[in-house]
Amino acid sequence: MTAQATDGRHAEDFTVGEECDLGTYEVTEQEVIAFASHWDPQDIHIDPGHAETGGRYGGLIASGLHTLAILQRLQVLGRRENWNVIAGQGIDRLRFRRPVDVLSGHSRIIDVRLEPEWRRGLVVFDVRALNKEGKEVLTMEMAAYLEMRSEAPAGRRA
Repeated sequence: MTAQATDGRHAEDFTVGEECDLGTYEVTEQEVIAFASHWDPQDIHIDPGHAETGGRYGGLIASGLHTLAILQRLQVLGRRENWNVIAGQGIDRLRFRRPVDVLSGHSRIIDVRLEPEWRRGLVVFDVRALNKEGKEVLTMEMAAYLEMRSEAPAGRRA
């Protein structure tokens, strides 16, 4: 059996309805091109000339995958204390709504399911990224398993 973490937040510390502002991040053209050149090399992400004349948005736009990565960074860095994360469980209802400029993030806990027999709990977040006008850029539900403080029942191992 692995040693249990005793500091920071555990699954049972989270409550449905709890909200957190995740801060902001300014997305630069150079970063958009660098990310997309490696991970999503489409003209609307890497070629400013094409994006300006042939794209629907009148200019370069960030890859949705880049936006998701930035939001994950904000989610992690926005924590006020350590979370005893086991692993991410999944992402549901992911939607890319509009292009990104300055990104701000917000999360709200929508479900907590404790599994004491496994010394873990599933925490589900409604996560939103907004642009500088306050309009949604990305929405999703994100779930992660976190350690519980309590011990598993005798004879049961995680």
